[in-house]
Amino acid sequence: MLRIDPKTLRQAQEIMLEMLVAFDKICTQHNLQYWLDSGTLLGAIRHGGFIPWDDDIDISMPLEDYERFLEIAPERLPKSIFLQTRERDSQFPFDYAKLRSQKATIIEFHEKDREIGYHQGVFIDIFPMLTLPNSSFYEKFYDGMFTLLRSLSAVSLHTPNGQDQPDIRRDLQESLRRLHQGWDTPNTKVIYGGEMPDEAIWFDIDKVFPLKKISFEGVMFFAPNDPDYYLSRLYSFDYRELPPKERRLTHAEAIFINK
Repeated sequence: MLRIDPKTLRQAQEIMLEMLVAFDKICTQHNLQYWLDSGTLLGAIRHGGFIPWDDDIDISMPLEDYERFLEIAPERLPKSIFLQTRERDSQFPFDYAKLRSQKATIIEFHEKDREIGYHQGVFIDIFPMLTLPNSSFYEKFYDGMFTLLRSLSAVSLHTPNGQDQPDIRRDLQESLRRLHQGWDTPNTKVIYGGEMPDEAIWFDIDKVFPLKKISFEGVMFFAPNDPDYYLSRLYSFDYRELPPKERRLTHAEAIFINK
């Protein structure tokens, strides 16, 4: 059973799609690479668009493009979209960037019955990506790093037991960035940078690049070169199969379309 009225959810998805189109336009104009990730990529492959009960969009970017986007986006985004980072929204508890819409508000499960001081528009998550040398040593290092990061992160869907320690997290993330091999080094793996430390999953670089375009809600956006490989790495279950009805839930407790 959906927590959110299907009509309201669909309106929110349409607003997020507008945001994604605006994001893609900026990236295209400034030669910035990105790809659909996580549930958004799954939705594109399995449903041709949003997973019907999904209430956000997930994007990944190479670290260098991510940092460039954060520099230029505030002056180039439509006024209806707010670029949210810890630096631009002082009470925002997470390390990755979000695009937030002024057109709809979302209350996530970990925000229920709490006083929230940061922007709560429906959102696009943007994650920076790095590369690591391809070896068992670095795989174990990466896994251990993410275990530690999860324990030190603000409570969210992916870190339900976290204890918010932003300064320590920043040092750990910086240590990962110092190991970043760039994008032209052979025998490397693509990794998440630790800003959203869900799971320590890494990807063969030649399965991610070169990026290709796929359809999402009738619009073409960039995706990993081998989406099946990417999704099979992300999910322990067969992503092609629909989950049982009782698991088809929104992350949000409530969504309000702003009049």
